[in-house]
Amino acid sequence: QVQLVESGGGSVQAGGSLRLSCAVSGRTFSSAIMAWFRQVPGKEREFVAAIAWGGGSTKYGDSVKGRLTISRDKAKNTVYLQMNSLKPEDTAEYYCAVRNTDIWYGISVDPSSYAYWGQGTQVTVSS
Repeated sequence: QVQLVESGGGSVQAGGSLRLSCAVSGRTFSSAIMAWFRQVPGKEREFVAAIAWGGGSTKYGDSVKGRLTISRDKAKNTVYLQMNSLKPEDTAEYYCAVRNTDIWYGISVDPSSYAYWGQGTQVTVSS
């Protein structure tokens, strides 16, 4: 069983920055994938970024490339999402998720591939 707790959300003006954190507890397997998704009311959950817990390879959604950076600190069991040059369209509830596996399947952008989810943290970007 894996538990995830997000923090770091808040309100910021366009062009500003935030850093989200996701504290991971429980056993994570060698090929686990840690991901960030976001969702606004009435829309589907959108893939933001993901990182391989073991090797560190990353993948980003097209709308955030060059502005958001995912990283992980294995010693602290924490995944981060550094968000720069924020836009009003980045406003959403942000969720941390884990695909916990010891077999490498690559990085999925499909939320149904992720079995464990945090409670979410709100990010609001004003123009």
